[in-house]
Amino acid sequence: MVTGAAVATVNRLPVLLLPGDIFARRNVAPVLQQLESAATQDISVNDCFKPVSRYWDRIERPEQILTSLPAAVRVLTSPAETGAVVLALPQDVQAEAFDYPTQFFEKRIWTIPRPRCDRDLLVRAAQWIRSARQPLIVAGGGVLYSEASDALAEFVSRTGIPVVETQAGKGSLRYNHPQALGAIGVTGTPGANVLAREADLIIGIGTRYTDFTTASQTAFQNPAVRFINVNICEFDAGKQAALPLVGDAQVTLQELTGVLENVRVTAPYSARIQSLREAWEKEVNRIYNLNWGPPVSQGEVIGIVNEISEPRDVVVCAAGSVPGDLHKLWRTRDPKGYHVEYGYSCMGYEIAGGLGVKMAAPDREVYVMVGDGSYLMMAQEIVTSLQEGCKINIVVLDNHGFSSIGGLTRACGNRGMGTEYRYRENGKLEGASILVDFVANAKSLGAEAVRAHTREDLRKALLEARKNLKTSVVVIETDYAQRVPGYESWWDVAIAEVSEVESVRAARAKYVEARKRERVF
Repeated sequence: MVTGAAVATVNRLPVLLLPGDIFARRNVAPVLQQLESAATQDISVNDCFKPVSRYWDRIERPEQILTSLPAAVRVLTSPAETGAVVLALPQDVQAEAFDYPTQFFEKRIWTIPRPRCDRDLLVRAAQWIRSARQPLIVAGGGVLYSEASDALAEFVSRTGIPVVETQAGKGSLRYNHPQALGAIGVTGTPGANVLAREADLIIGIGTRYTDFTTASQTAFQNPAVRFINVNICEFDAGKQAALPLVGDAQVTLQELTGVLENVRVTAPYSARIQSLREAWEKEVNRIYNLNWGPPVSQGEVIGIVNEISEPRDVVVCAAGSVPGDLHKLWRTRDPKGYHVEYGYSCMGYEIAGGLGVKMAAPDREVYVMVGDGSYLMMAQEIVTSLQEGCKINIVVLDNHGFSSIGGLTRACGNRGMGTEYRYRENGKLEGASILVDFVANAKSLGAEAVRAHTREDLRKALLEARKNLKTSVVVIETDYAQRVPGYESWWDVAIAEVSEVESVRAARAKYVEARKRERVF
């Protein structure tokens, strides 16, 4: 639950958590599951929620609800401050009665505001955009939260400015929009990262500039680059020493459109954008049709799921190497068609997250893509999906281990560090592979489940799953080592400065050189 609170706060998602707490009257302490402190009586494990919540309170008298609950809802409905809200409820207080005023229970409408940015800063931003030769928009999750996709499409259609997307912002534009260059950063496309490197103006809309977006502050290399940030959150608007337009993304884009009449990128820049777009579409088609196996490649699985899904269907993912490949390869056709938790990259999120998506949008088909490692962490939510009648389609990519972190450790000069499912032999995890029967596991939880071996098997199984009335699981073996390439990018993962292992020393030398490109402010 603490991890869930952190996921919500990091991703700016409103969630109300009501954990039980120890007795407020204390006389029966220590109770079952109580964490005692020799230094104070006024602490419990619920204090762990404080650093990962936007609002926290412990209700030690029932009348405190009268002031605490409205404060909690204020945060839950604030576009700038939302996240996890925690009201800890001691066991004895939960059972107490109180004569609440009837007005407290009357229906109240909380209006979500659309604040406008400062007019003078808006005019200055327009001047910067007019003078830019190679502007680039970084679309973050704030575009989707403010329902600004149409406003963004209108703005870039008029100005010709290209758009790249963060993980949270993927789907801000349809993949085939003429100004859409796809993903940026560590998991970005070549065109997006090349233009980011050369841009003289970055317009960040609803982004908090995580290290995956900025490629650990190496993405923007033009010495003259300037930043304009459109963000409802003042803290994020000020990042990258930007000109801050603190306001709602939809309204701000509409107002920028109004003050930028007859402003358009140059013909050569526009032609380059289209050339990069065309090159990327060819690369996606190549990866979708590798005909690698069996076992098939992960990119091929993504392509087949994308192909059989409808425009309004939702793909859900969170951890491992799949989110990075989806960020690059998934062709989004609807602003709400892509749901990937990458604020925490939380393993085990996928099936529970898919269930939540289905509950929120029962008229959409939901495809959960999950690696075998994440599946093993939290497959039991399959039972909840059956219990609640929320049918989801789960695709398990079985590569016999933790491919993402295994690849990362090898890139750092190590040997995988136990990231393959193998028996231990002679003190090392280098024995035969442990073959997990995911189909049998899913069936034991009540789901329809089959194993696919080939591309055609997978396509057929997914089409059958779509017809099923209850949760279905399709398992397919994927190649552990075959990966979608990285493009024009780098990620700062610290490597040991001193090591007796030659491969680590070699990786450290490359790391030191790469760090020289990082921006220092």
